[in-house]
This record gives sequence, structure tokens and C-alpha cells, in this order.
Amino acid sequence: MSRILKLFLVANLAILAALTFVYPELMVSPGKLVPEHKSLEGDCFACHRPFTGSHAQRCISCHKTADIGVVTTKGAPLLKPATKAAFHQELTQQDCIACHSDHAGVKRFAGQRRFDHALLKKSTSDQCETCHKSPTDSLHKQITGNCLKCHSQNRWTPATFDHKDFFELDGDHNTSCVTCHVRNDYSQFTCYGCHEHTPSNIRRKHIKEGISKFDDCVECHRNADEHDIRMPGTDQRKRKRDN
Repeated sequence: MSRILKLFLVANLAILAALTFVYPELMVSPGKLVPEHKSLEGDCFACHRPFTGSHAQRCISCHKTADIGVVTTKGAPLLKPATKAAFHQELTQQDCIACHSDHAGVKRFAGQRRFDHALLKKSTSDQCETCHKSPTDSLHKQITGNCLKCHSQNRWTPATFDHKDFFELDGDHNTSCVTCHVRNDYSQFTCYGCHEHTPSNIRRKHIKEGISKFDDCVECHRNADEHDIRMPGTDQRKRKRDN
């Protein structure tokens, strides 16, 4: 490679390097800033450090952690907060970049910047209703404060509720909810809507077997097999076949 060509390449590299520092918004910016940060357009080093990228410390210099979700950067109260809880104060670490990207040009990567519940303190992450509104359908109205029983913090749907944890819907039990939960009241159930036994007959049969607690059928009977009796509080199963 001739000396002139080498000098030409070095000169071009030097020019590109100089332009990167003088006009970084034109040379390396992935896109325009979001409208809220329009005043910082062209001032990359307001948020970025040379060669190391953006850092949460730069964000916090303007957005005080205690004020996020409460007041604006000008100190004015937020009339309509994005959430009913200022959860930024409950983060285990201030890693703003984990969730936020202020360049509109990289919105197609927004899916990679989802909020991670693992960033929250344990005492806060278990209290879903602090940030999320409770569903108002007939099922959820009867459930309070136990969202994680059915839902994952990674995504709301599909729900992880498994009816088999309470009663296996096998055989003729694979029916509509109202068959057992009258008026869609999921806080209680009844077996007497389909089965021929009556409370008096059930009492008489269970007392004969030495069983005094028989109000909660699914505590022992967990599926359609009437001979598969699971003793409460243990993994013991009693299988009894009629002769």
C-alpha cells in the first residue's frame, strides 16, 4: 500500500473521529429523541459518557428518584400519573436503561426493554395491586391480593391457574363452571347439583367410616374416581374397591 494511500486513509479516519465528537447526533445517533427530551437534541453528552454509553447517573441528575411518578422535572405535581404507585422508589437498583430508550429510532427494539419485576424489592413485587388495577369481572372480584397464584410476573396471559390443583375436571366433571359454582360464585362449590346423595346420606356414610369432617368434598375426593380418596394434609391415598 503506497504512502499516499495510507495518509489518505488516516486523514479520513481522523476526520470521521472529529465529526463524531463535533456532530455526534449526526454520526452515531440511532434516531431522534423522544419529544420530552427534544431540548437535548444535539447534546449527546447530556446523557452519554464518551466511549461508555448512557448511564443511570446522568438520568437521575434530572429525574430525581423520589420525584418520579410524583412531580415533573420542573417540580410541578403530575395531574394524572401513569400508575397509581411511584414504583421507581422501590427498585433494587437504579438501572434506567434496562427499561427506557429515549431514541425514537430504536422503538422497534422496545420489546427487549420490558419492565422486569425482578428489579423490584421482594416486598413490593408481591403486591401486584399496588401498581395494577384489579380486574372487575365476577371471578376476580372474589379474589384479593393473590395474583401470583394464577398469573406470572413475566406476562398476564395465559394464566397459570390449574384446576387440577383443587379438583381434576375428568370424566363427567368437565362441564361448565356454573354447574358446581352456582351464580359464578367461585368462593364456594356444591356437589349436590349432580350427585344423588344428600347431606344426611353423606353424613351417615362418613360417620360409619369414622370420618367426622365431610363438609368439604374436594378435600378428600380430587377427581371422578370415587375410590381414589386422598387424606387431607398428607399424600396418603386410600383406594377401596367394593367387593
